[in-house]
Amino acid sequence: MTTDAPNPANSSSYDADYWDERYAGRDRVWSGRPNATLVAEITGLTPGHALDLGCGEGGDALWLARQGWRVTAADISGVALERGARQAAEEGLADLIEWQRHDLAVSFPEGRYDLVTSGFLHSPGEGMPRERILRDAVAAVAPGGTLLVMGHAGPPPWDPDGYPGVSLPMADEVLAGLSLPPGEWEVVRCEEYERSQTAPDGRECTRLDNVVRVRRRPAE
Repeated sequence: MTTDAPNPANSSSYDADYWDERYAGRDRVWSGRPNATLVAEITGLTPGHALDLGCGEGGDALWLARQGWRVTAADISGVALERGARQAAEEGLADLIEWQRHDLAVSFPEGRYDLVTSGFLHSPGEGMPRERILRDAVAAVAPGGTLLVMGHAGPPPWDPDGYPGVSLPMADEVLAGLSLPPGEWEVVRCEEYERSQTAPDGRECTRLDNVVRVRRRPAE
């Protein structure tokens, strides 16, 4: 695949400006490493075409491409997408990743995918209907494909009031919100888990996250 230039027309200005400013304020916002849960859940699957929703600077998308996946990587921030595309080019992965700018509340990548991932798709404000976006993700999974949703199950312990208005559901709530058609899906994993995270003041804290992995049954 070729690397497309981000399209600002697909983004709502308030949220796009917020995320562009956040990324532009630092050389790198995220670590660049893939989510450990993604690695654990996806290792062993046969590579195909993957969709990474809310890809940020591309840590997960780049890891998937290194494993042989063709990836469509979508995010609201043009700054983040440009960083990801630049690293993909440096690693010789540009032909495996298509970078698309989307405000997922307004537009969604076209096509059907063998793997759709959503890693910590949380955003401040009221502009992002997360549950509806995840139902769009369900519809984008091809027969025999996998949907992997990773998210926070509560606010960070160092800032319990720091996520006003942001949905941080438990795993069973995420699963229920997907509205999976009966008989078409297999639930592979649906649970909360604890992980260590360093607080801004340097303390090591325990964060509660969740993972939902479901597989669409192959067409008969």
